[in-house]
Amino acid sequence: MTDKPLLILIAGPYRSGTGGDPQAMAANLARLETATWPVFAAGHLPVIGEWIALPVLRSAGAGPTDLLADRVLYPTADRLLAHCDAVLRLPGESAGADQDVAAARRRGLPVYHDVAEIPRRTPQETM
Repeated sequence: MTDKPLLILIAGPYRSGTGGDPQAMAANLARLETATWPVFAAGHLPVIGEWIALPVLRSAGAGPTDLLADRVLYPTADRLLAHCDAVLRLPGESAGADQDVAAARRRGLPVYHDVAEIPRRTPQETM
Protein backbone atom coordinates (compact mmCIF):
# COMPACT_ATOMS: atom_id res chain seq x y z
CA MET A 1 0.00 0.00 0.00
CA THR A 2 1.11 3.55 -0.63
CA ASP A 3 -0.01 6.65 1.24
CA LYS A 4 -0.38 8.99 -1.74
CA PRO A 5 -1.51 8.58 -5.31
CA LEU A 6 1.36 8.00 -7.70
CA LEU A 7 1.68 9.78 -11.04
CA ILE A 8 2.47 6.86 -13.34
CA LEU A 9 3.75 7.28 -16.90
CA ILE A 10 2.41 4.58 -19.19
CA ALA A 11 5.10 3.79 -21.75
CA GLY A 12 4.85 1.54 -24.78
CA PRO A 13 4.78 1.56 -28.57
CA TYR A 14 3.22 4.58 -30.26
CA ARG A 15 5.03 5.17 -33.58
CA SER A 16 7.09 1.98 -33.50
CA GLY A 17 6.17 -0.56 -36.14
CA THR A 18 3.56 1.68 -37.75
CA GLY A 19 5.48 2.91 -40.78
CA GLY A 20 3.86 6.29 -40.09
CA ASP A 21 0.33 4.95 -40.62
CA PRO A 22 -2.03 7.23 -38.64
CA GLN A 23 -4.51 4.40 -38.00
CA ALA A 24 -1.78 2.16 -36.61
CA MET A 25 -0.53 4.98 -34.35
CA ALA A 26 -4.10 5.59 -33.16
CA ALA A 27 -4.42 1.87 -32.40
CA ASN A 28 -1.16 1.97 -30.43
CA LEU A 29 -2.40 4.98 -28.46
CA ALA A 30 -5.65 3.15 -27.75
CA ARG A 31 -3.60 0.18 -26.42
CA LEU A 32 -1.68 2.55 -24.13
CA GLU A 33 -4.98 4.01 -22.94
CA THR A 34 -6.36 0.57 -21.99
CA ALA A 35 -3.93 0.59 -19.06
CA THR A 36 -5.25 3.89 -17.68
CA TRP A 37 -8.35 2.51 -15.97
CA PRO A 38 -6.52 -0.24 -14.02
CA VAL A 39 -3.93 2.32 -12.85
CA PHE A 40 -6.66 4.76 -11.85
CA ALA A 41 -8.68 2.00 -10.16
CA ALA A 42 -5.59 1.16 -8.08
CA GLY A 43 -5.80 4.70 -6.69
CA HIS A 44 -3.21 6.42 -8.89
CA LEU A 45 -3.09 8.94 -11.72
CA PRO A 46 -2.08 7.57 -15.13
CA VAL A 47 -0.49 9.76 -17.78
CA ILE A 48 0.65 9.10 -21.34
CA GLY A 49 3.33 11.32 -22.88
CA GLU A 50 1.50 11.56 -26.20
CA TRP A 51 -1.45 13.22 -24.43
CA ILE A 52 0.88 16.19 -23.94
CA ALA A 53 3.22 15.90 -26.91
CA LEU A 54 0.62 15.57 -29.67
CA PRO A 55 -1.14 18.90 -28.89
CA VAL A 56 2.29 20.54 -28.66
CA LEU A 57 3.13 19.18 -32.12
CA ARG A 58 -0.22 20.31 -33.53
CA SER A 59 0.28 23.81 -32.15
CA ALA A 60 3.63 23.90 -33.97
CA GLY A 61 1.90 22.87 -37.20
CA ALA A 62 3.43 19.39 -37.14
CA GLY A 63 2.40 15.79 -36.59
CA PRO A 64 3.95 12.60 -35.22
CA THR A 65 5.70 11.75 -38.49
CA ASP A 66 7.21 15.20 -39.10
CA LEU A 67 10.88 15.96 -38.44
CA LEU A 68 9.90 18.04 -35.41
CA ALA A 69 8.33 15.00 -33.72
CA ASP A 70 11.59 13.62 -32.29
CA ARG A 71 12.31 17.06 -30.83
CA VAL A 72 8.93 17.04 -29.07
CA LEU A 73 7.91 13.43 -28.29
CA TYR A 74 11.08 12.29 -26.50
CA PRO A 75 11.72 15.54 -24.59
CA THR A 76 8.07 15.65 -23.50
CA ALA A 77 8.36 12.22 -21.93
CA ASP A 78 11.66 13.16 -20.29
CA ARG A 79 10.21 16.39 -18.85
CA LEU A 80 7.10 14.54 -17.72
CA LEU A 81 9.21 11.92 -15.96
CA ALA A 82 10.65 14.69 -13.76
CA HIS A 83 7.16 14.82 -12.20
CA CYS A 84 6.28 11.12 -12.26
CA ASP A 85 6.61 8.64 -9.43
CA ALA A 86 6.80 5.48 -11.56
CA VAL A 87 6.58 4.01 -15.07
CA LEU A 88 4.34 1.24 -16.34
CA ARG A 89 6.14 -0.30 -19.35
CA LEU A 90 3.70 -2.08 -21.63
CA PRO A 91 4.88 -4.84 -23.98
CA GLY A 92 6.12 -4.12 -27.47
CA GLU A 93 9.17 -2.82 -29.21
CA SER A 94 9.60 0.92 -28.65
CA ALA A 95 12.77 2.99 -28.57
CA GLY A 96 10.91 5.83 -26.87
CA ALA A 97 9.45 3.59 -24.15
CA ASP A 98 12.90 2.05 -23.62
CA GLN A 99 14.28 5.59 -23.18
CA ASP A 100 11.52 6.30 -20.65
CA VAL A 101 12.46 3.19 -18.67
CA ALA A 102 16.16 4.10 -18.72
CA ALA A 103 15.39 7.66 -17.58
CA ALA A 104 13.12 6.38 -14.81
CA ARG A 105 15.81 4.01 -13.56
CA ARG A 106 18.40 6.82 -13.61
CA ARG A 107 16.02 8.82 -11.43
CA GLY A 108 15.49 5.86 -9.10
CA LEU A 109 11.81 5.48 -10.05
CA PRO A 110 10.12 2.10 -9.97
CA VAL A 111 9.38 0.51 -13.34
CA TYR A 112 6.42 -1.85 -13.44
CA HIS A 113 5.71 -4.31 -16.26
CA ASP A 114 2.23 -5.31 -15.13
CA VAL A 115 -0.54 -3.33 -13.46
CA ALA A 116 -0.70 -6.06 -10.79
CA GLU A 117 2.80 -4.99 -9.63
CA ILE A 118 1.62 -1.45 -8.82
CA PRO A 119 0.86 -0.95 -5.12
CA ARG A 120 -2.86 -0.40 -4.49
CA ARG A 121 -4.12 2.34 -2.26
CA THR A 122 -6.74 1.46 0.31
CA PRO A 123 -10.37 2.40 -0.51
CA GLN A 124 -10.28 5.29 2.00
CA GLU A 125 -7.22 6.71 0.25
CA THR A 126 -8.90 6.64 -3.17
CA MET A 127 -11.94 8.68 -2.16
